[in-house]
Amino acid sequence: MEKKIAIITGASGGIGKEFTRLMLREDVSEVWAIARNQEKLTKLKAEFGDKIIAISKDLSKSDELLSIGELLKKQKPVIAYLINNAGLARMGAYKDFTAEEIMDTTNINCIAPAVLCTLCIPYMTRGSRILNISSAASFQPLPYLNLYSATKVFERYYSRALNLELKGTGITSTAVCPSWVDTELLIKEVNGKSIDFPGIVTPEEVAAKALKDARRGKDMSVCTLYVKYEHFLSKLFPQKIIMNTWLRKIKKYM
Repeated sequence: MEKKIAIITGASGGIGKEFTRLMLREDVSEVWAIARNQEKLTKLKAEFGDKIIAISKDLSKSDELLSIGELLKKQKPVIAYLINNAGLARMGAYKDFTAEEIMDTTNINCIAPAVLCTLCIPYMTRGSRILNISSAASFQPLPYLNLYSATKVFERYYSRALNLELKGTGITSTAVCPSWVDTELLIKEVNGKSIDFPGIVTPEEVAAKALKDARRGKDMSVCTLYVKYEHFLSKLFPQKIIMNTWLRKIKKYM
């Protein structure tokens, strides 16, 4: 009998950890939890049990990314779920980023999801699901969050187009587009000022809604009415107006 697995990147915390929890309820024999931090992966396995296969990889490095393909060739599992959750985000002006940070962000947010889809689809069957975690930041350009926003556009467009290419195979691809998510990575204070995050949601809400939408074959998952409203406004108003509104909101934190 072929082994059925779920693969989750960025699995050790936040949304990724919640997806890991939910995958334990699915009809899979293993959950391949991929993250850079071995210590966090060890804690994840201790918390969730032997079903978790902890795989420490830095997806910004091409050799480590491609080594996942070698694991698949060796074990030849059926992939029920591929959840590309790993991502990098930092607010700042263009001049605050080093060339290395730009390359790492682009590699992890754009190249890694696309490569993993290509590596994993041959091991998928009818009913398999791909979930790529994009963002509401992909709805419009965002000054001082421009690198993150731009990379999430790639992920959203890639996912939705891939879903159409997969039509007829029974495999679906969903771009998951949450707004602010309450995780340990979210900076709550800047220069002594508490940050207001309108429409903030929990990782549990995002993951549950994403799985529900993926099962329905939707090419995009938008969690909460607030984010749906943001998406509507991004199509209604010129992008210059939205960008200037965003700038006014974040000015006090810069």
